[in-house]
Amino acid sequence: MPDFQLRQATSKDLDALVALENRCFTEDRLSRRSFRRFLEMPRDRLIVAEANGELVGYCLVLMSAATRLARIYSIAVSPTVRGQGVGEKLVREAESEAAEAGRIVMRLEVREDNRGAISLYKRLGYRQFGTYRDYYEDHGTALRFERRILFYEPSREFPAVPYYPQTTDFSCGPAALIMAMAALDEQQPLTTLEELRLWREATTIFMLAGHGGCGPHGLALAAWNRGFEASAWISMEGALFKDTVRSEDKKRVLELVHEGFLHDIGQTGIQLHHDPLTLEAMAEALHEGRVPVILISTWQLNRSRVPHWVTVCAIDDQFVYLHDPEIDVEMGETVADKQYLPVDKRVFSQISRYGRNQPLQAAVIVGPKRPA
Repeated sequence: MPDFQLRQATSKDLDALVALENRCFTEDRLSRRSFRRFLEMPRDRLIVAEANGELVGYCLVLMSAATRLARIYSIAVSPTVRGQGVGEKLVREAESEAAEAGRIVMRLEVREDNRGAISLYKRLGYRQFGTYRDYYEDHGTALRFERRILFYEPSREFPAVPYYPQTTDFSCGPAALIMAMAALDEQQPLTTLEELRLWREATTIFMLAGHGGCGPHGLALAAWNRGFEASAWISMEGALFKDTVRSEDKKRVLELVHEGFLHDIGQTGIQLHHDPLTLEAMAEALHEGRVPVILISTWQLNRSRVPHWVTVCAIDDQFVYLHDPEIDVEMGETVADKQYLPVDKRVFSQISRYGRNQPLQAAVIVGPKRPA
């Protein structure tokens, strides 16, 4: 059996990496351009295995900039050395690199018919936590696995929140609300039609350019109208997001919509708090079987100043775990990148507020359905 050495890839490995990729895969191949980009990305890791001076395997690990999540994006072993432990060594080295970089969970996807790889991952301690249909070029299904490599796995003491990705660039609020409601009611639709219905009910009409987003008042009302308990926590009074539009006519529309929301809330049992929701209150809500939906600023995540809604799924001593409904396909993101995102509490305290001068903190807590 040859002696295998592991090391970080360099630009000199580019030709060998492309050749190995073409030898191992007929579809879903990484291009030369992709390999070059990953080689130039200091945050990620591209580990290669050598035997007798020949490159016989690689493992590409992606590291999220804003979370403690790592992901094996691609792994390949030359057919000439399969069955000799190269894959296991690459995975273990990837875990070591990720843990050293402060990541707490390693995730990966594998074809549901790749029995050899599935057996390896299970033997190494990975557990399946989901599936992703139509994942590969041939429409094959991927099984999603993860393993704790540093600290904590999401606890079963919190509600199990299914993941639902937003299908438009303006419906993060409805998508986040759908996830919260689906955690409490198995019959809750997870459909684009329901997403758009929620948006029509909760939209503020105007916000920035293009379609208006959703505010906490409208989302709380939408949940209440579907039979759920709901409360809203908002750090300021008055119409929200007025500083995102310049036209006085649009500002007046935002004020009228706000007045309508307040009138409708007054006809319900929705609790309206003009205080920010604390992490302690979020944790208490989750322990009680309620699910928070939180407004955040994505500046620290992707350098965008657009307000964005996410669903809080779990909290521990160090991290807040989020379902982020926005998947940037052009950047290569998949569901695996946006489900149970572990965000350091210190980072979360910074992103859970929107705006500069008087930052807005807003949240909606969705509770179980009310008795009929």
